[in-house]
Amino acid sequence: MASQIPLSTVVSSLNARYQRDGRAPTLLGIGPMSEEVLLAALELGKEMDFPVMFIASRNQIDSKQFGSGYVKGWDQSDFVAAVNRLAEQAGFDGLLYVCRDHGGPWQRDEERRGRLPADEAMQRAKASFLEDLHAGFTVLHVDPTKGPEGEGPLSVAIVRERTVELLRHVEAERQRAGLPEVTYEIGTDETAGGLTDPEVLRRFVEQLRSTLDREGLPQPSLLVGQTGTLLKMDRNIGGFNATHARRLGNLARSLGLGLKEHNTDYLPDDVLGRHPSWGITAANVAPEFGRAHTAALMELAAEAGDAGFVSLVEGKALESGRWTKWLLPEQAGMTAEQIAADASVLRQVGLVCGHYVYDDPGVSGARQRLFAGARSAGIADPGRRVLEAIKSCIRRYVEAFSLSRLTSAL
Repeated sequence: MASQIPLSTVVSSLNARYQRDGRAPTLLGIGPMSEEVLLAALELGKEMDFPVMFIASRNQIDSKQFGSGYVKGWDQSDFVAAVNRLAEQAGFDGLLYVCRDHGGPWQRDEERRGRLPADEAMQRAKASFLEDLHAGFTVLHVDPTKGPEGEGPLSVAIVRERTVELLRHVEAERQRAGLPEVTYEIGTDETAGGLTDPEVLRRFVEQLRSTLDREGLPQPSLLVGQTGTLLKMDRNIGGFNATHARRLGNLARSLGLGLKEHNTDYLPDDVLGRHPSWGITAANVAPEFGRAHTAALMELAAEAGDAGFVSLVEGKALESGRWTKWLLPEQAGMTAEQIAADASVLRQVGLVCGHYVYDDPGVSGARQRLFAGARSAGIADPGRRVLEAIKSCIRRYVEAFSLSRLTSAL
């Protein structure tokens, strides 16, 4: 991995710039939805000179003992090795951050569905964090705000207690192993629970910081706050609140932190373009980039006359069952049979959930055949066509967030 300025230092620099100028670039956290998304981001990072941040959830990348993740079956070491390989391929030698997104208990879907006991869920979270650490992750989001499926929001006191416990465990191992310091992110994008209230969030951070100081543990640098974003299917239905976002940004800076927005996907250009002036230090985007990849493949299939590829992806995405969490309010309660009978909803499922099944053997083989067919149809480099479509999607955020040439300016 390229030589680094710690992300904590970058956040401090952006906060100082905002205090001075009333605006500062917003960092972009990129979900590793596929290998092509990683390569597209790294190529664009080289072309536009901005720090590249990959934010991996435990469902995407995790320890093999917990079943790895859906992105190519990679564990943490596989993921870091792939990022380094692709950075070399892209000629990227800028600032590169491999980040854990939503690390903590019950953050894997099967842990929530299985309603694991608290002790077991915490032990799994600790083990996952240690693998992050040893693999070379440089940013860890410590998020113990989830509980077993069906249970209500956790109390703020429990969230704070578990945050300290997890951070204490990670730091003990980091120091024992002589590993470099990491940047910590805290807070949640959940739409329910005490941390959605700014004043409760302030008290949570102040009390947490006091405990960390007392124990000699490092302070976090990023605070996740709920700005009103909520993703369903291929749209942001949450009702972004600019006034609330600015308030949260001011709150974070007053505590020495940067505000991190999650679920930024699909927001309109004018809203994205105001993020730097609203004081949003960083924002995460993931599903939109996966959809961009799948849409590019489907467009290629249409041009190459390969209707079978589209049908296969839609069918496999439906079989995966992962669409249940993405249904729009008006689609709630739809069964797989009803979706299969509704071409427009089935197409949505294929586009939004296609990236989950890229590594299915049938889909993988079909992609190879699609590219061969596209070349026969006169498309010289179908892989490059797809990659450029993904880059175009990422570029929308880079431009809106004023990220171009940021690395050279740091």
